[in-house]
Amino acid sequence: MGTSEESRVHQESVSPHILIMEDDTSVAKGVEMVLSEQGYDVSLADTGELALEAFKQKRYDLLVADLRLPDMDGMEVIKKVKAEKPDTEVVVITGYGTAAIAVEAMKLGAHDFLPKPFTEDQIRASVGSALKSYEAEVLAQKDESEEAKLIQKREVIQALNRTTEDKAFWQDLMENGPQALAEYNLSGPAKAAIASADLRWINENIGELTQKQLMFIHKRLEREAW
Repeated sequence: MGTSEESRVHQESVSPHILIMEDDTSVAKGVEMVLSEQGYDVSLADTGELALEAFKQKRYDLLVADLRLPDMDGMEVIKKVKAEKPDTEVVVITGYGTAAIAVEAMKLGAHDFLPKPFTEDQIRASVGSALKSYEAEVLAQKDESEEAKLIQKREVIQALNRTTEDKAFWQDLMENGPQALAEYNLSGPAKAAIASADLRWINENIGELTQKQLMFIHKRLEREAW
């Protein structure tokens, strides 16, 4: 897959948020350009304090962290980020890399360790690998959202079917509205749509109803007309 195609794929999904903590402007801008081309949402911080402040203001999915900073040790920043935001992925970049530092970074939870100078392909691959778990989470959330929609559709249909079979429920729903739907796994808007006979909401979120399911809706609308 080419660079432009990869960028398109990333932009069609929710773009991961990346913070680059690097005091060397040329390196920071270079990494920013490479990752932005991939469709990521990228921010910069040239000190450890600014990086920590950025995490207070916004959720970041990945920290690209230099270790030599003008105000504090990059390892301390990683420790604090991982303590407060354990799901944040970390890629360490440094011009002073040793095996001991790499091991320490990995123990703190860093996904990868890139000694400088690194290539554009290396930073792309490292970030892409680190964010695989993020993208899997987004897909899982999407699946959960689809499942929730199916459950809601089922519950709405069950409630409307019940109105034709249970006169007491029909009367309760007619008189008490959403309160009569407490036993159903429905969102607030779904309860309100049934109780107020909001056909527009029902058609958009549930689909077309059968004549049997529409009986309560029509009666509710007639009552409102009076």
